[in-house]
Amino acid sequence: MENIKVDKKISSEFIYRIADTLIILGILILASLYSKAYNIEGYWAAGFGASLLFGFVGRFTEIYTSWSGRPFLRDEVIRIIVTWLTTFLFLIFVIFTVKTSAEFSRFVLISWLVVTPALLILNRYALRALLASLKRVGINNRTIAIAGITEQGIRFAQSLERQPDSGFQIAGFYDLEDNTCTTKLPDSFACIGNQAAMIEAARNGEWDQIYLAPNATQQSASLGLINKLSESITPIRLIPDNFINTLIHTRYLEIADTPVLCIYDSPLSAQHAFIKRIEDVLVGLLILVLVAPLMLIIATIIKLTSPGPVLFKQTRHGLRGEKFQVLKFRTMTVCENGSDIKQATRNDHRITRIGAFLRKTSLDELPQFLNVLQGNMSIVGPRPHAVAHNEEYRQLIPGYMLRHLMKPGITGLAQVNGWRGETDTLFKMQKRVEYDMEYIHRWSLGLDIKIILVTAFKTLHDKNAY
Repeated sequence: MENIKVDKKISSEFIYRIADTLIILGILILASLYSKAYNIEGYWAAGFGASLLFGFVGRFTEIYTSWSGRPFLRDEVIRIIVTWLTTFLFLIFVIFTVKTSAEFSRFVLISWLVVTPALLILNRYALRALLASLKRVGINNRTIAIAGITEQGIRFAQSLERQPDSGFQIAGFYDLEDNTCTTKLPDSFACIGNQAAMIEAARNGEWDQIYLAPNATQQSASLGLINKLSESITPIRLIPDNFINTLIHTRYLEIADTPVLCIYDSPLSAQHAFIKRIEDVLVGLLILVLVAPLMLIIATIIKLTSPGPVLFKQTRHGLRGEKFQVLKFRTMTVCENGSDIKQATRNDHRITRIGAFLRKTSLDELPQFLNVLQGNMSIVGPRPHAVAHNEEYRQLIPGYMLRHLMKPGITGLAQVNGWRGETDTLFKMQKRVEYDMEYIHRWSLGLDIKIILVTAFKTLHDKNAY
């Protein structure tokens, strides 16, 4: 009988979870030492509860998924802060609900709230650097082989080569088409055998993982190969081509006992759509209450400084292409809403003096929170374009109208990544659509919160706003 390999490599998720638990619990206990008049058992219970809740919330904010290649400041730090704030606020809610707040020192709780995320971030950065250093010198690495000398396989190998801290060492390529192994490879990679050699290596557990990268023309042959590999003891993974990549982002249904893939369909389940609507209503109401005095001041200034209405209404396409009237503070001397609409440009003579300030600071978008409450828009989603622009770009960019499978938003993933403002070239609109589709495929409540926070920080110094 073949020997089964036991994977003894250390899980970074396990290390992170242990470290986070020690920090959350340890900071609270240390802080409690300065308030001995309070019940230490209560602090222990709160600490353990927070540790468990932090780990649970972390599953949804994805702070324990693979961090390789993720930007630390723009991604992990925000996720950690959101996870901790959610944990702390829920815990405070429980403490007040069960009427035990008198058992906790206000100083201790505030110290816990502020110090914990700072230490979590510092600890994560230090562990990330340590694990990356270990992987660079070959400790805790995984040795993999790639089956298929194809464009997607070579691109994958080159990406791993550029990221030595990913923890993968490439043994080489198996050639699935040429038994003599003469297919050309980049100089840094070697061909280590043909298909038969790869199957044998998989059965013997020679590599930690094998990645299949077949040609699009080899689909029928690939099914036979996958069947043969089912007898192996090696984890087998597939590097998708463009067609498979499209299918990956589809939803699975079962209709009349038949499996169905929804290639172009609503990306949100009924449950997720409900959660997103609750998010829109709660956050939208909160923001409107906070900015109501500011909106009144802006409306008064617009009315006093230029003739015309305070609000500008323009027809846009919403969910599934349905038309609605988007609301903005008027920033121009014209109110275009026809078949030919000229985008605002830098130093546009149509923009009023107060309008230039409103557009620069995005304050002209505030009335769109009314659209959110009406249900026409979401706080986060693909930005709605004028109907005239949709008719133009749907003919130039394949899949352009798929962005309407989700409600349009006041802000979006494209905007926080710099693709905001005038789209004076086709490339700019293509990049905006790419980010819109990425958002639709990746949607989560955590991603929405991250985009809202980043938008708040970036709004006042966005060079693309005019």
